[in-house]
Amino acid sequence: MALPPLVAPVARLSEREAARTARHAVLYPLGEEGQGRLAAAHVAIVGAGGLGSPAVLALAAAGVGTLTVIDDDVVEHSNLQRQVLHRHTDIGSDKVASAVRAARDLAPEMRVVPVRERITRENAGRLLEGADVVLDGTDTFATREVVAEACERSGVPLVWGVVQEFHAQVTVFWSRPPAGAPATRLADLYPPGAAGTVPTCAEVGVLGALVMQIGSLMATQAILLIAGIGEPLVGRIALVDALRGTVREAPLRRSSSAAPPAPAASAEVRAADLASALAGSAPPFVVDVRGEDERAGDAIPSSIGIALPEILAAPAEAAARIRDRAGDRDVVVVCQKGVRSARAAAVLARAGLASRSLAGGMDAWDGVRS
Repeated sequence: MALPPLVAPVARLSEREAARTARHAVLYPLGEEGQGRLAAAHVAIVGAGGLGSPAVLALAAAGVGTLTVIDDDVVEHSNLQRQVLHRHTDIGSDKVASAVRAARDLAPEMRVVPVRERITRENAGRLLEGADVVLDGTDTFATREVVAEACERSGVPLVWGVVQEFHAQVTVFWSRPPAGAPATRLADLYPPGAAGTVPTCAEVGVLGALVMQIGSLMATQAILLIAGIGEPLVGRIALVDALRGTVREAPLRRSSSAAPPAPAASAEVRAADLASALAGSAPPFVVDVRGEDERAGDAIPSSIGIALPEILAAPAEAAARIRDRAGDRDVVVVCQKGVRSARAAAVLARAGLASRSLAGGMDAWDGVRS
């Protein structure tokens, strides 16, 4: 459903800015009034990397009046595959400097506030103060929790996106939304302790073009919220599969106010023991949580694929689906190195399905087979 706009419009755009954003002025239902709201808005982007890069470009081009960009990192050569704000000449320079240059080149009248500082629980309130909406483009879950907690305290909507390999998720967390909209927070998707150790881009890779797509989608969510148009992803989560070219959505509901129990350490099975069990009379049911491209190259025979983002988005549905197919057999969850499978096993356990994670993942399995 459409929500009330976050800000009142400015009285009037300058002639130069009105001409620059003329295609928005004729775009229903955004129009001149919506463009005026964008000009009045203050957006904070945490992270000027893969997701922050297209978000900065899109919001600057859209005519957002004030953009605060928070990042304490410098540009590295390997960033250039996906972080489109930066250029070879920026290597070694502050990422926020690239954000200032690119945003002002697109929209000279906008105010860009670079903050070269790592966001923490101690400074998050100060760094995000005054923002009408926050975009989280950070790359560690610990930092994501810090940003989410700050937005929950202030009641500011948080546009949240995450990309790994060929899969992505986008939603809007909002602890105090307008009447009629569901209140959701990061803990509704990832209860405390549920995230575990998330593999890095260096370990599993990430498609640069998908990062650009998701950063742009996050910017679009901010525009819808600011202008009060369309149906932002409040109470819903978008699931993007770049390999299949699909975008699905799942409902995101507020969890019980009771604190969830801390997850127990995921039970593991060694690769040699799994090989023996698969050769026995009652072989376990193997679930591969890697992306489709990884499974295509190397998979355990008879295993089924359910990518980790699908399990995280709808744990109960995934658990029921596995239970129906596994029957009375033991369930073993696998990935490449054992990190994602341990995370999936913990999430499935909370959904009522016991499973074990393959220790060392397919790397260990390949060692047993060789």
